[in-house]
Amino acid sequence: MVVTIIWGTTFVLVKNALADISTILFLALRFGVAAIVLAAVYRTKLRRPGLLPGLAAGGLLFIAYCFQTYGLALTTASKSAFLTGLSIPMVPLFASLVYKIRPRLFEAVGIVIATLGMALMTLPSAGFSVNRGDLLSTCCAIAFAIHIVLVSHYTPMTGFETIAVVQVATAALLGAMTFRFAEPVRFHWNTGIAVAVLVTGLFATALAFTTMAWAQQYTTATRSALIFALEPVAAWITSYLLMGEMLSLRGRFGAGLILAGVLLVELRRGAGSETGPATPASI
Repeated sequence: MVVTIIWGTTFVLVKNALADISTILFLALRFGVAAIVLAAVYRTKLRRPGLLPGLAAGGLLFIAYCFQTYGLALTTASKSAFLTGLSIPMVPLFASLVYKIRPRLFEAVGIVIATLGMALMTLPSAGFSVNRGDLLSTCCAIAFAIHIVLVSHYTPMTGFETIAVVQVATAALLGAMTFRFAEPVRFHWNTGIAVAVLVTGLFATALAFTTMAWAQQYTTATRSALIFALEPVAAWITSYLLMGEMLSLRGRFGAGLILAGVLLVELRRGAGSETGPATPASI
C-alpha cells in the first residue's frame, strides 16, 4: 500500500517534468539513480540465482513503461490509466496458467469490484472506442501483470535484494541504450527535472521496487495486483491537495469501490488461516 501511495503522489511531479525532458531519457535517469543507490546498499547481498529473474523483470518493466508512454500519446490519459489497470484481473489469469490453480472466490470478487471502480474513476461516460493507443496500453497491462507474477514467484526462492537491484539496473541500461532512437531527444535542465529525477529515482523506484520485491515474498501475486489498484486513488488525493482537482460523484464512487475491493480481500485474509510467504500452492 505504501508503494501505491508513493507512485500516486509522484504523478503530478513527473507530469510537470516531462514538459522539459523526453520520456525515455527521464526513465533512464530515474532508473539509473535508483540502480546506483540499490547497488551500493545491497552490494554484499547479491546472489547469482537471482540474476536471470532480475534481468527478465527489468526487461518487462522497461517494455511496460514504453508501451504505456507511447500508448498515452495516442489515447486519452483516462483510458490509458484504466487499460494499464487491467493488469489487476490479468494477474490471477497468468498465475492460474503458471500454477494451474484458480484464485479464491473472495479474491475474484474483490478484483471485479476494484476493476469496476477503476472504470468509474477513469473512463469517460460518453462511451469507449478502441484505437492503436488503447492496444499499446493493453500491452502495457500484460507486461505489468507478467512482471508481478514473475517477481512473486522468484523472490521467495532467490531473495528480494538481487531481483530488486538487477531489474532496476536492467531498465536503466535499456533506457540509456534506446533514448536517442526511440523519440526526439528533449532536455532542458532545470530544478524541476532534478527534483523529479531524484524523488522518483530514490522513492518511486529504489524504495518502491525494493519494497515491492520484499513484500511479494509474503503475499500472493493476486493480492499484490489488487493492492496496486489503490494507485489512482492516491493520485487523485494528491492532485486534489496540491492542485485542487475535483473528482465527480461517479469518480468518488469508483474510488470507494476500489477501496472496498482491497479491503474485502485483505480483511477476509486476516479472518482466514493464510499466513506466511506466498507459495505457488497459495496463489
